[in-house]
Amino acid sequence: MNAFPDPNAHPDIDPHTMALSWLSVLHNQPTVADQARFSRWLHADPAHAEAYAQAQVLWELSEEPAATLADEDAAALDALLRKMDAPTPQRLPRWGAALAMAACLVLTVSVGLGWNPQRWTEDLGADHVSAPGQVRTVTLADGSQVTMDADSAIAVHFDDGERHVELRRGAAFFQVTHTGEPFVVDGGRGETRVLGTQFEVRLQPAGAQVTVLSGRVGVKAAADAPQQILTAGQRASYDRERTGDPQPIDSESQLAWRQGWLNYARTPLADVISDLNRYYPGRIILLNDQLAAKTVSGSFPSRDPQAVLAALKSVVGFQQYEALGRVIVIR
Repeated sequence: MNAFPDPNAHPDIDPHTMALSWLSVLHNQPTVADQARFSRWLHADPAHAEAYAQAQVLWELSEEPAATLADEDAAALDALLRKMDAPTPQRLPRWGAALAMAACLVLTVSVGLGWNPQRWTEDLGADHVSAPGQVRTVTLADGSQVTMDADSAIAVHFDDGERHVELRRGAAFFQVTHTGEPFVVDGGRGETRVLGTQFEVRLQPAGAQVTVLSGRVGVKAAADAPQQILTAGQRASYDRERTGDPQPIDSESQLAWRQGWLNYARTPLADVISDLNRYYPGRIILLNDQLAAKTVSGSFPSRDPQAVLAALKSVVGFQQYEALGRVIVIR
């Protein structure tokens, strides 16, 4: 067992110090007891989750094991943490203020008043919907279970000897009950046909991405396109023309959103913000193309997107402005 103080017995230790120490423990074959104590510490105070998210970003951006932090100059580390906590001036240049105001005026209707024509159309034809920030599991008529990521929608069609689920928005994880009838997930004009049991389908701008946790699935970009077989620990994406080759993936890590975690490995900030938008009850707008292309690695708690933004802001570096309590503009 790793030698580490019980967090409940040392409430006076600075959260940032504890977070860095926990990183050392969790990256060194933690025991079940270690993981349980970490979970207790993480959920004891919202500040703990924010500190751990910041520590994760520091770890990945420095590309050095967290254990080496203990050997660095203590004063330099303290200065870095103070810089992370320092407030950023919130003054907008005139053009920035005008742009943010224009965005807020539009979003007052689409977000504040709940009107979004595309979402309204998607929800109108859906049988099950998850709200922003809500991960929801539903059981279908055949006993199969579908766990919908935040802000997702599905429509269910069981007839003519086939079971079809249409992913209309977002992402969903499927645990399929075998009945002898085909089970097909339609999304982004393509389809995923079940040959196994546990997999995720996630919509993308031009198609969808499929990740297999166990079993096998057949993926097709269109009804008349060739089928690509994926097995456990593989992922593939398809667009309107073709299905990409299967790629190895840590499917447990990538599907951790079901347990409230968002895990990234060198992921563009634009994709991270897109994910956070599903968990934030308003709208997050990223206006800087250079920032959008910066890559991020780390594990972040999905239940607090603002804490994740605070961690990213401290390390990646961007200006953030809030309006109406529902809109966040990043530039």
